[in-house]
Amino acid sequence: MGENGAGKSTLGKILAGIHRPDEGRVEIKGVARHFRSPREAQRAGVAIVHQELSFCPNLSVAENVCLSDLPRRFGRVDWRRLEERAQSHLDAIGADCDVREELGRLSPGRMQMVQVAAALATGADIFVLDEPTSSLSASEARRLEELIGTLRKRGATIIYVSHRMDEIFRFCDTVTVMRDSQHVATMPLAQTNEGDLVRLMIGRTWQKLFPEHVERAPGPECLRVEELSSPGKFRSISFSLRAGEVVGMAGLVGAGRSEVALGIFGLDARMTGGVFVAGRKAAVRCPRDAMALGIGLVSEDRKKQGLVLGMECGSNITLSSLDRLSRHGVIRLAKERSVIADFFQKLQVKAASPQVSAQTLSGGNQQKLVLAKWLARQCRILILDEPTRGVDVGAKAEIHRLIDELAAAGLAVLMISSELPEVLNLSTRVIVMRNGRIAGRLDRAEATQERVMQLMAGQNVPSLQAIPENVLVA
Repeated sequence: MGENGAGKSTLGKILAGIHRPDEGRVEIKGVARHFRSPREAQRAGVAIVHQELSFCPNLSVAENVCLSDLPRRFGRVDWRRLEERAQSHLDAIGADCDVREELGRLSPGRMQMVQVAAALATGADIFVLDEPTSSLSASEARRLEELIGTLRKRGATIIYVSHRMDEIFRFCDTVTVMRDSQHVATMPLAQTNEGDLVRLMIGRTWQKLFPEHVERAPGPECLRVEELSSPGKFRSISFSLRAGEVVGMAGLVGAGRSEVALGIFGLDARMTGGVFVAGRKAAVRCPRDAMALGIGLVSEDRKKQGLVLGMECGSNITLSSLDRLSRHGVIRLAKERSVIADFFQKLQVKAASPQVSAQTLSGGNQQKLVLAKWLARQCRILILDEPTRGVDVGAKAEIHRLIDELAAAGLAVLMISSELPEVLNLSTRVIVMRNGRIAGRLDRAEATQERVMQLMAGQNVPSLQAIPENVLVA
């Protein structure tokens, strides 16, 4: 465990042969090993599941699962055996994927499950799992937990990196804490607790946030959507957002939450229905239209839709605000540098400098860049899709506090999250989606983890016809 940038992923990549250490050594079963490539680590029985997906999106699921050892016949790929082998590994972890489908068409959660299946396919007995549940739904995370139990019974060694405390205490025997690239402590989990681990990770105490915005009456309506539909994605979606409130949107992976967010932001040409901003019907045909209306989107997939990885960190922050930082088509560099420095400090981005490439940052610090990009534009309506995915407990608390401050300042926030505690703690109201429809709406007082999960799973839910905005579904 450790904050973003503490060195956890880098250490994992050293164990998997991706990076070479400057000093020290790796021993496997008492024998010193010096891996010069991932292939050598794989032959030694080491497999890694990366926090950030690192597959070939243009190849099929089956090809990605078996990429390290493609079955051959007469010198050519044996496609039948390839698909059968891939299917067996996917079945072993309960992944619901079509082995012939192109990987890039899958949701991030399903891609993560494919990556787990590929690690299993190598026949490794040492697994480095780097934030394996960061993109998974609750049901997928449970299946992964069962798989970890099975691997342990087989005698496998598992190095499990996670920011989720409940997972660490359920899955692990011992814990090692890193901070600022240094080893801080290693101890049996039976001898520690959540508060002590947080203190070791961030070097300070941490208290749960009690949001201030929920104590204030919300302001006027900022956004309203009516009967939004998109073929094969979602149908008859209606809700509103008011100034000063956070509306949480919960649901299983594949429920259509992210698709709704992309549609509102102008990224779904097939979407029908009405979008109203400040009471007026708006034509949102593309992201430029949405931005002009004061709408910002922190997307679920920061690498594809949130950042330009090859650009500097600072340039990513100001990317959506260049029209406001320019005069006669020329960027005012002093003003741009001031904005970059301001958000680097506010969000405590860990980078050597704003001039380094965004792709060199840890996943959590990349997420901070995406947040900073929309905050710099001063949006009135902010859609946050998995805003704390892959973020450590300290940074997560900072982001939660920032969301609360934004709502208290009058922003309207739609927050999509797979972490129910996050939804329940921060939201004024909760919308639950299932199979592309709204399954229920709950106010803060009635939104409990049990009720939300029942609606997500379709238990004790009325007919999924269009449910009026003012009806609370219990």
